[in-house]
Amino acid sequence: MVTLIESKQKFRHPEKRNRPDTPVLRKPDWIRVKAPVSPGFHETHEIVRSKGLVTVCQEAGCPNIGECWEKKHATMMILGEVCTRACSFCNVSTGKPSPVDEDEPRRVAEAVYEMGLQHVVITSVDRDDLEDGGARHFVNVINAIRSTSPGTTIEILTPDFLRKDGWENLVIDAAPDVFNHNLETVPRLYFSIRPGARYYHSLRLLERVKTRDPNQFTKSGLMVGLGESKEEVMQVMDDMRSAGIDFLTIGQYLQPTRKHAAVDRFVHPDEFRSYEEIARSKGFLMVSASPLTRSSYHADEDFAKMKAARVAANQ
Repeated sequence: MVTLIESKQKFRHPEKRNRPDTPVLRKPDWIRVKAPVSPGFHETHEIVRSKGLVTVCQEAGCPNIGECWEKKHATMMILGEVCTRACSFCNVSTGKPSPVDEDEPRRVAEAVYEMGLQHVVITSVDRDDLEDGGARHFVNVINAIRSTSPGTTIEILTPDFLRKDGWENLVIDAAPDVFNHNLETVPRLYFSIRPGARYYHSLRLLERVKTRDPNQFTKSGLMVGLGESKEEVMQVMDDMRSAGIDFLTIGQYLQPTRKHAAVDRFVHPDEFRSYEEIARSKGFLMVSASPLTRSSYHADEDFAKMKAARVAANQ
């Protein structure tokens, strides 16, 4: 499996230190990936390092980092590398974040330009400590990218802006090409998997995007293998379609450490294909479902397919 490029000496998850260890299931063959060793990977790493940037690819230990970075597809994680929440599935560090780096938008834009990205994904940690939840910083990053790379399409993967009193409207009005916010799991599992979030608030956030800007593409993702049932996943699909969500991603949950939520089971690729067929029948413009699917995996190719599907649907 992929290891993080830069090990951290501090505890990444202080709130999880005293939790009992959870069992670790042996990964099936369809989950295994090659270690990142290509020249393209190292070029991407050098650009990210030289700009002093953070990527969710590294912080979350994404299994696709070798494949994506070889193509210079790195998902920038803005607003620091420390999250104010402690979701039991996530490998991003938890604690007290540093002040917002006001120069970060410029460096992100430079990295996007140097990588020659036609489509970029920007995500962030949760910043419950900020009045606006980081909304203004998202807008600054979007504007900086458009200034240096006007032909690049921008996809954002945002926090939920819970209890931020409408600040999300600022981000919506910045008109990213894709507004993504992941529901992550089924409502029944929120208390144990995503305790700092609220399922229906996240759903309403995506619905608000469509209400405020009907032409803006919306996207959301689910992890499976946490103990959810097929019927629960199908209900989430229906909820998403009621909120007008265009693009659904479904991937296998992989346990970062023994202190994180345990994998209930590894979902077979045939089940992912079944989920994809069901989701397409429910009217999503785009569906990506496979064991290694993640929010930004093949995002550029999938964005092009989604645009084409909208055009075809409107003819």
